[in-house]
Amino acid sequence: MYSERIMTYLKLTLSVGLLVLLVANCATTTSETAVITEVSAPIVEVVESPSNPVTEIADEPILQDTVTVGRFDYGKMWTFDNPPLDFFEQEYGIELSGQWFDLASRGALRFSSNCSASFVSPHGLVMTNHHCARESILKVSKMGESLVDQGFYAEYLKDERKVEDLYVDQLVAIEDVTKRVRASVPDYQNDEEEAEARKESIEAIEKSMTNKLRDRDTTLQVEIVSLYRGGQFSAYTFKRYHDVRLVIAPELKVAKFGGESDNFTYPRYSLDMTFFRVYDHEGNPLESTYYFPWSTNGVQPGDPVFVVGNPGSTSRLKTISQLEYERDYALPQQLETLKVRAKVLKSYIDEYPDDPYLDEVRNTYFTLTNLIKANEGQLRGLNDSYLMARKKAAEESLQKMIAEKDEMDKEYGSLITNISAVQRSKRATASQSGALNYFGSSTIGSRVLTRGLYGYVYSLYKQRGAPPDRLLELKEESAKIKDFPRELEKDLIAARLKDLVRYLGSADPSVKRLLQGQSAEELATQLVDSTVLVDSTGFFSTLERGYLGSKDASVPVIEVLAPLYFTLGQQNGSFADREENLSEKLARARLELFGTSIPPDATFSLRLSDGVVKGYNYNGTLAPYKTTFFGLYDHYHTYGPRSEWDLPDRWLSPPSNFDLSTPFNIISTNDITGGNSGSPLLNANLEIVGLVFDGNIESLPNQYMYSDNTARAISVDARGILEVLDEMYDADRVVLELTRGEVVSSEAEADAVLSGE
Repeated sequence: MYSERIMTYLKLTLSVGLLVLLVANCATTTSETAVITEVSAPIVEVVESPSNPVTEIADEPILQDTVTVGRFDYGKMWTFDNPPLDFFEQEYGIELSGQWFDLASRGALRFSSNCSASFVSPHGLVMTNHHCARESILKVSKMGESLVDQGFYAEYLKDERKVEDLYVDQLVAIEDVTKRVRASVPDYQNDEEEAEARKESIEAIEKSMTNKLRDRDTTLQVEIVSLYRGGQFSAYTFKRYHDVRLVIAPELKVAKFGGESDNFTYPRYSLDMTFFRVYDHEGNPLESTYYFPWSTNGVQPGDPVFVVGNPGSTSRLKTISQLEYERDYALPQQLETLKVRAKVLKSYIDEYPDDPYLDEVRNTYFTLTNLIKANEGQLRGLNDSYLMARKKAAEESLQKMIAEKDEMDKEYGSLITNISAVQRSKRATASQSGALNYFGSSTIGSRVLTRGLYGYVYSLYKQRGAPPDRLLELKEESAKIKDFPRELEKDLIAARLKDLVRYLGSADPSVKRLLQGQSAEELATQLVDSTVLVDSTGFFSTLERGYLGSKDASVPVIEVLAPLYFTLGQQNGSFADREENLSEKLARARLELFGTSIPPDATFSLRLSDGVVKGYNYNGTLAPYKTTFFGLYDHYHTYGPRSEWDLPDRWLSPPSNFDLSTPFNIISTNDITGGNSGSPLLNANLEIVGLVFDGNIESLPNQYMYSDNTARAISVDARGILEVLDEMYDADRVVLELTRGEVVSSEAEADAVLSGE
């Protein structure tokens, strides 16, 4: 995020600490093999409880008063170097080979918009979600086009549109480098020094390994991934593909059918899909042996299914005190900030429906509303007394096991207490954090203020003689900030000023210096009407002349806000360093006790999640394992046009051959979170049976503890995708490629091939 990048720049210049902002990833939230020996967690049997009944959906759950830790409370996001092979065989009756895992890992992709994707043909065809692709669709829209709303299909291969700056990463190797990282990080007395030494060690290893690889292949790069909250470090080698082109995308109305009301709910009727194609360095469709073939048979209830993707972040290994801080401070403050900004954006969208900025504003609004609903669900989980009691039972069990071994008790016995002390320190600065929550993030707030913050740091860079490459890097980062309309900027800036008053008080010296007797709205209007930072041209002109000496109307505001922000960043950075060091040591204790039988928290690194296709009890009835297109049209006719369940024009008169009984969306018990969007849903033969696009509302507390009682992953059914491509969009070129692996240059050629079957 911009805010974190700014703090990193300033730290390089002024040696202040890094501010840790809890900014969520794409929401709306997996090859080498090794046989592992299952090591028992504190209690390994699955226990029936309000949060984890194991009965079939038609039965009443058996409740149990005793809070007991379950085998999979820490989830099923398995790393590819430590898959639970014995469990897979026992649970599903399948033996998975090294070749299976190699294909599973290399067929999967990491999408540059913090999503997942996969190869679905031997000719570089890539599948992901529409909501992961919206920014790319906007980029390739030409003058007068609105491809997000209208949809897009390249009937000719030559018409597939290249997306600038879009790339996909393919994992090709994993290596444990824990010893190498730690060899350069002795235990320091100073937390900041220890954290900085660890960071430098990781960067040096990444650079060294990448340089060696690029001697033979310039597309390879290494990323050191921290697992188990610092208990283990793995070097992930990725092959990056830069030439990615849009092939087909549906209309927004059907891709986001049900809008915000249906987000994180089920039953669903969403065509949240988009197809791209990767091209090689010679400009031809990429030829690859690693891809997932399409299943035309689909799945039935009880079938085992696998999700291969890049879950963004979970908090299952956090301590009780860390979760309590999230519950009492971090999440409520984030929600307040997000709700205010979303309300501002919605008002603008409603008032200016024909504004040229509408696509950008609407896209930002979708991001915020998704974060709001996700955070609300997570907060409900932290307010669930049973979930918290179960987490506490696990923590007490861990402490007991540590205490029973003298050497471990000596080294690790005080860690949980010390982590709790850090949370008390964070509580003391919670008001300042609330006042500046998401400050510096242009996704959440004002682009004018974000540019001003960049200008502030850039000026400090130049004053201290920073090298030209750092100045250029900072300028390139700031160039990514897009313009927003003036009226919207006024409301967003006013919202920030009101945050300061609400959390710091009107008597605070910084607040008084800012407002000088004006209201938040008056100052915001004055600022936007006077500053040149409302557009990129004015910003870069001012940057070159010297921002702090420019006398721009934004300078006095930034000169108040930036020191507050960076001082808070230094303070919170020290907390983060302390917490990181303690968490790493606690992770070592867990690994000593349990090995890798417990999967690590999600880190936007490739994971494999197993599950089954299964409905669940909800709302006094049963949620079926699938929905069909009959339900889509039922919702349209129930809610009517101009609702969130409206349909694009072409869908209002479906072709006569369009089979409304085709499965459309399906659910499964796979363990997913943000970042898994766009992941393939696979059967045991690694065939595509669905495309993951969401979780239900009941899955959101899985951020802290996994349960498959009512939590479900929601996917677009592969049968539904094929039916739509074939009948609704007449995309025979894509249908031919998915079903027969053949790529042709035109729709006419595809028609000829398919008609000759």
